[in-house]
Parts: sequence; structure tokens; C-alpha cells
Amino acid sequence: MVGAPPVVSYAAVQKVPYGLNEMEVAGGLAGEPIRMVKCRTVDLEVPADAEIVFEGIIHTDVLEPEGPFGESHGYMHPRHLSAFMEVTCITHKRKPVWVSFISQVTPSESSVIKKVGYEPLFTDYLKRTLNLRSVVKVSMHEPLTNLRKVIIVQMRKPKEAEVWRALFGVLSYRQELGKLVIAVDEDIDPENMDAVMWALSYRMKPHRDVRIIEGKVKGHAPPFLDHGSIEEEIKRADAADDSSLLINAILKEPFPPVSLPKKEYMEEALAIWNELGLPSLKPQAPWFGYSLGQWDEELEEEARLAVRGEHYLTGEKLAARQVRLK
Repeated sequence: MVGAPPVVSYAAVQKVPYGLNEMEVAGGLAGEPIRMVKCRTVDLEVPADAEIVFEGIIHTDVLEPEGPFGESHGYMHPRHLSAFMEVTCITHKRKPVWVSFISQVTPSESSVIKKVGYEPLFTDYLKRTLNLRSVVKVSMHEPLTNLRKVIIVQMRKPKEAEVWRALFGVLSYRQELGKLVIAVDEDIDPENMDAVMWALSYRMKPHRDVRIIEGKVKGHAPPFLDHGSIEEEIKRADAADDSSLLINAILKEPFPPVSLPKKEYMEEALAIWNELGLPSLKPQAPWFGYSLGQWDEELEEEARLAVRGEHYLTGEKLAARQVRLK
């Protein structure tokens, strides 16, 4: 089928629970049932508004070489044995339009669509199925890694046990997900890998906050067998010789504030910038300072004095606290 209503295309690439009909999901998203029509040569129904419909039979007793193809993981997939369809009929509109997704190295059209659908499902699984209320968002890293391998879980003041439950929960959601799984605080933007690296650099101690989980399959990824038998390909695909790295990059204790001016000052600076007609800015977190616990009222008062231009009062106070060295 080519050129179904967009809502059908979006529903078709989502991982819905077993037994749930994707057409029902598409109808729910559209707000009305998808119009269906019977095929001419096979006992199936297809969307009546599709541009082109290929009918046929998929044989279960024989395979055929196909490929090689460029794949979404960023590498060419060698020619391999695959199921094929014997076409029995082709129907189409009077002036059909060939519609397709561009899907190779990510980000691509298909990965954008999958990201929009996967992340809410993933977040709902951790929050509701596993009852982890501290989970804010699940972010699946898209460029080059193709959503599946690098996954960041954003959490709001979790207990340590909740962090590890969330990280292991990612691995339980689907077998091929999560080679690198990272938990970060709410102030870390999971879509900004610079911010994630910031958390890894200062909020994680590898000897304490990292776990390596063995027994994983590599999933849809290289390396591949170039000229193996179908039995060898299946054995290779099922081999549990990969692993996952779980990283707890959550704050464990109070930290000093982020060393930037407070939000109100940065917002005022941004307003002045825009008034001057300077090139448009798109601030990325952290773009203003905020407390992370290690900041008391005396330091806050010194900051207020500095803003008022009375920093010399702080100097006088500190001069009175001089400590002489022996």
C-alpha cells in the first residue's frame, strides 16, 4: 500500500500492544473510522483512500536475496535472505502519487515520526506501568544513533532506588533498546547532549554510578554476515553477546549554583538584545543561574549588594575575618 492517509502512516510505524489494530489507532487519532475497502485477490481490507495497493501472497517456505540497502543505523546492510511477495494484483487511483518516507542515516523523515510516537509511549511505560512518578521525560537520541541506542531519562528529585528502577525499566521495555541509558535531573535538557555531557562530567562517578548489563542482543545493527546461511544469520541475530551501560548522572548532594546571572537579569538582557535588532538568539539550558542547594542567605545578600554596586561592603566584612598564617 502506497499513499495511505498520513494518520495511517503514523500509526503503522508505532509499537502498539499485541492485539491492538493499528487501523483502530489511526481512526482514534483521526476522530473517525478509516474508510476501508476489500482487496480484489486476497482476503484483506486496505484504506480506501490509498494511492496504490499491491496485493499478493508472502511465501513462508522460501526466501530470496535482497539488498544491499542503506539503513537507519548509518551503515549499508549487506545482501541477505528475506521473505518476498508474489504480486497478484495492483490497483490505484486514476492519477496516483507515489508517497514514501526517506529513511537512511538519521535524522530522517521516518526517525522524526518514530521519535514523536516512541517517546510518549516510553515515558508512559515508566511513569504508569512501572509507577515511577519521578520520571519527567524519556528522550531517544536521534542523530546517527537512530533512537534505539542512546536513551536519556529525565527525572524530578528521584530516590536512588527509583533511578536504577528507571534505568533497568528502559531495558525491559524492548530488547533492542538502550546501549547507553542515562538518568539526569530535571534541570538537564535531555535533548541537549552538551548538557547531558555536563551532567556526566560532574554529577556521576564511574566507580559508583555505572552498571554494565550483559546478555543483550545487538538488534538491528552491524556487524552483519555477508554470505552466511539463513540458520547462521538467525543464530547471529539471537546471540546475546552485547551489553548495556547504565549511568546514574543524578545529583546526589547539594551543588553550588550555576554560575550565570539569575533568570530575571538574563531575560532583561535578551529583551535589550532584541530591541537593538541584533541577530535572533535561541537560549539553551542552562542560560541563567539557579541554586542547586549549596548557597546560604549570607551569600545571597552579598549577591544583592553586588547588584546594587555595594560590593565594597562585602569587602569590608571579609577584611574583618582575615586569618593570619603562622
